Amino acid sequence: MSRLTKLSRSIAGRAALVTGAASGIGRATAQLFADEGAHVAVTDRSAAAVADVVREIIAAGGSAHGWTMDVSDGARVGAVVDEVATRFGRLDILVNNAGLALVGAIDAPDYEQIWTASIDVLLTAHTRTVRAALPHLRRSNAARIVNVSSTEGLGATRFASAYTAAKHGVIGLTRALAVELGREGITVNAVCPGPIRTGITAAIPEEAKREFARRRTVLGRYGEPEEVAHATLALVLPAAAYITGAHLVVDGGVTARNA
Repeated sequence: MSRLTKLSRSIAGRAALVTGAASGIGRATAQLFADEGAHVAVTDRSAAAVADVVREIIAAGGSAHGWTMDVSDGARVGAVVDEVATRFGRLDILVNNAGLALVGAIDAPDYEQIWTASIDVLLTAHTRTVRAALPHLRRSNAARIVNVSSTEGLGATRFASAYTAAKHGVIGLTRALAVELGREGITVNAVCPGPIRTGITAAIPEEAKREFARRRTVLGRYGEPEEVAHATLALVLPAAAYITGAHLVVDGGVTARNA
């Protein structure tokens, strides 16, 4: 009996599409995948920001192309996914990262708008991209889908009920799709970031960040987008073929603490 099989820990030559790739976790994921040799489709709503990320990747010796895409626009999502597969000749990896963070009390006058936008962008959009990508992923010998949820998908924060419901939904969707697509060899997993330094948390004062990290995390600090990107990378490796329906928490130990 041989000591180990030859399961690949490389995504070199594979094609990956990352939504919300112009900043934060999405940007770090696109850059890391490119550093690992993947062809990366950088997608986001801002053409200028997309172009910046593509330039950074190419300057570092990577392979990337950018598309302007709003995940709430189903027609555009379908067109972009097909263009990505045509340009790179394949599509192996889909990372559903695009998001927003809207807060409001349940009795706020604009709550229905907050709810509708949150569910659409944070949950329904995942189904749009998966549906568009499936014909191409089915041709891959190591198809991987990673949905970005949150520790809000495992708990709740005051005045964030729409966001929290959507992120719980992402974990449920991930499990359901893992069951549905497993026999085809397509794995579906989620990552659940906790307190990470992104555009969403940029408005939080530094002193408040330090106090939260001191009280709530085990490591005593906020995380960096790259640390989430590495967790995502681990889930999309060809060698990760037996991991599906899982949610990987990247939160510095927030959910491990009793108080």
